[in-house]
Amino acid sequence: MNLYVLTLSVLFTLSQQVPSSEKCTCELSHSQKVFPHDKLQTAEGNATDCNSRITPQKTLELESLLLGLERRLDQLHTDMSILEAEDDGQLYGVLSLYIIENEMTEIKLLLDKLNRTTLGHQDLTANTLLQLEDLKKDMDELQTFDSMQVVKGRQDNKHLKADLKDCRTAINSTVAPTHPTQGTCPHGHLLNITGPRVYTAGEYPGSYPFGAWGRDPEPEAGKESWYWLVMLTSSNIYAHYVRLYSSLSALIIGVSTPGNVQIHSSNPTTNTIQGPNVVLYGGALYYNCYNKDAVCRFNLTSKTVTTSQLPAGTRYNSKGNFCRLDECYSYTDLDLATDESGVWVIYTTTQDYGNLVLSKVEEGQQPTLGQTWHTSVFKQSVTNTFMACGILYATRYVSKSTEEIFYSFDTSTGKENFNLGILINKMSSNIQSLNYSPVDQMLYTYCDSKMVSYKVLFG
Repeated sequence: MNLYVLTLSVLFTLSQQVPSSEKCTCELSHSQKVFPHDKLQTAEGNATDCNSRITPQKTLELESLLLGLERRLDQLHTDMSILEAEDDGQLYGVLSLYIIENEMTEIKLLLDKLNRTTLGHQDLTANTLLQLEDLKKDMDELQTFDSMQVVKGRQDNKHLKADLKDCRTAINSTVAPTHPTQGTCPHGHLLNITGPRVYTAGEYPGSYPFGAWGRDPEPEAGKESWYWLVMLTSSNIYAHYVRLYSSLSALIIGVSTPGNVQIHSSNPTTNTIQGPNVVLYGGALYYNCYNKDAVCRFNLTSKTVTTSQLPAGTRYNSKGNFCRLDECYSYTDLDLATDESGVWVIYTTTQDYGNLVLSKVEEGQQPTLGQTWHTSVFKQSVTNTFMACGILYATRYVSKSTEEIFYSFDTSTGKENFNLGILINKMSSNIQSLNYSPVDQMLYTYCDSKMVSYKVLFG
């Protein structure tokens, strides 16, 4: 490069020294072709277009639909078995047929959506394949302008770095644990929420806007098909009994057997229920004790109550509620939850500055708090929480018809995710309680006096 500049300088100097009639000139010519910047911009635009149209979410959508169809067919088989067992030729048979009819309608809608999605993916694949072939030709042509092989050098460096990373990974690898960690899910990752599957006003339409319902993940023998219901019957804050139903059909039509199991004759009083976030597990009801920062456990068989004190500074008596933009849900300081491993309690403390705290409730003659985790999500930005496979999920209000599962905390790794983006199709504006049942992988919600359930898709 310096020699080239020097030559030009000498030629220019000589041309100034000789007479004008004897001036010499030199012509510079560039042997390389002009780089086609417009073609590069076109290739970049086509690549960006491909990235925007081919996303992991499209594959996830198809997987979710296939998983949903698989789960629906299994549920249809279960419903048919229930019909055969319960059919008395009268009310129960008609109700079971109605449930099966709804299931068949949902399967048809799911198949229609699956067909539309599959055809759309086929068209997208064909168009994208042609576009990629054209893009490859353009890139091969553009690479011929790389006379100094800069691109090739970068590609070689990239391969070398990848090989080096694999080598380091192999050296530092550790043996996998013999037993799965607490956050490991036998079903896979939570992919989507479908439904609603059940939507009913139950036995008392519109009477009790706050409450909870569901199934016992560890039922006593002979009670595997039972459902439970707790309604806040005093000031939308307190309750003193749990109501039992022998089947889903019985709950829908409002035939309660054996009826109410009473904690205390007075309401409210010591050790009765405060707030809607209650769960039933192993034949015992877990809930926020009346006027206490403690978890109560009411054994439905022995009719006894035992308590577990929460840490000092725990907010209670409607001082640490779930909230939406314009209001909070009263007396939701403590949220009890169940999953494959047992019972959990979600709360907040003054020393955690209002962020969610999660503790495992250990079984025993008296419940105790086990391991505790501290998160970085502010409780008043959350409308509800639930547990599944050792992972805490939090929801937030989007609109009157939509709730979003936006956050997760994995207890096995301590990792948080604030961008899940899983939507729930609501049947009412508010979800007063939300709990996951590992028995059937369903979400049971209580929404403005209505009982609604959703299917959780894993994979």
